[in-house]
Amino acid sequence: MNRPTRRRSAAAAALGAALLLPLMLTAAGTAAAAEPPAAPSAVPAPAAAAPDPAGVVLPRLPRPTGRFAVGEETLHLVDDSRTDPWADSGPRELMVTMRYPAQRGTGGPVRPYLTDEEARLLLASRDLDRRVDHRSLAGTKAFARSGARPVAGRYPLVVLSPGFTVPRATLTSLAEELASRGYVVAAVDHAYETSGTAFPGGRVLTCLACDKAKELKDYKAVSDNRARDVSFLLDRLTGARPAWRNAGLIDKRKIAMAGHSIGGSTAAAVMAADPRVRAGIDMDGGLFSPVPEGGLGGRPFLLLGGADTVPGGTGTDWPSWDSNWARLDGWKRWITFADSNHFTFTDWPAISDQLGLERMTPLPGDRSLELTRRYVGAFFDLHLKGVPQPVLDGPAADAPEVRFHTP
Repeated sequence: MNRPTRRRSAAAAALGAALLLPLMLTAAGTAAAAEPPAAPSAVPAPAAAAPDPAGVVLPRLPRPTGRFAVGEETLHLVDDSRTDPWADSGPRELMVTMRYPAQRGTGGPVRPYLTDEEARLLLASRDLDRRVDHRSLAGTKAFARSGARPVAGRYPLVVLSPGFTVPRATLTSLAEELASRGYVVAAVDHAYETSGTAFPGGRVLTCLACDKAKELKDYKAVSDNRARDVSFLLDRLTGARPAWRNAGLIDKRKIAMAGHSIGGSTAAAVMAADPRVRAGIDMDGGLFSPVPEGGLGGRPFLLLGGADTVPGGTGTDWPSWDSNWARLDGWKRWITFADSNHFTFTDWPAISDQLGLERMTPLPGDRSLELTRRYVGAFFDLHLKGVPQPVLDGPAADAPEVRFHTP
């Protein structure tokens, strides 16, 4: 959750500083123009970014480690029953990237990480547009093949929601990893809540929500509204007339959600409102939509935080995590990564490293993604597939950065 525009009131600037670490992990430097194994395998380090024929440095995300190739399709969903709360007009709209287990050697070219305009707006919103060539960000290399032929079967569905002001693309590596391990993954952009998201008809919707959600009390409205978005998405993916042509891949009995920053608060809010969601993960997000006093019906929930999000610590999430911990009435864990920050759980650290930019934390970008994919994947493997995951029981020798907490 970062401030999305250059117009910052004193209150907004204070919130930005207090609530999270922005995409300044790049601003500090100077830019260069089927079933998984029970023990997760190591994630290969991304190859060093190399220039394309035009001389633009193109970062590369780590290759997914699962046994499936990954297919990708994009959905535009319109909820005619709701007026958009930020535009105060028109229906509510979502852009969704679906990733799924696919047959190798099928499908079209890998889609761009971001459109040129999305990349420009994201960089400008962080005052990075003069430091980073937008083509480097837009051209970041991933692996999912457009329209690839699905591998027949039924797979658990995981919904991913990004942080406030940043697009769904920031969770690409995690989404591809899960799909390669036998999940259908739906990554969502919520209209008017990012620095810029491309919609059909040549429209690029910017962050109207940022002008309305400027105080802590306002973020509950964002989280609650996203929860309604996710329930609508589930209706359109699992209903009698699904919006996605490959909806038959989804096992409707096994649905879960993970989110980064305010997307993590949304995971708890969705579980409180929608019994279809069986498990949830909050990746370093304050719980602005509190867990109900009666709990989540015994369903599992993982709190996965940065280095300072510890019980009694200085992190901005821990007060809401402390106050909600006792209400989590099912399987639960509070896990943090040492030497990490708010954006550790996204693609940004790996992209930043490959552009040769100075790190804000000692944890390398490829290691950030490796740990995130390992622990998120283990959580879903345990709770959606019933595969035992000792890695979730306590510290592991090969993951010394990982801390388990009991408030």
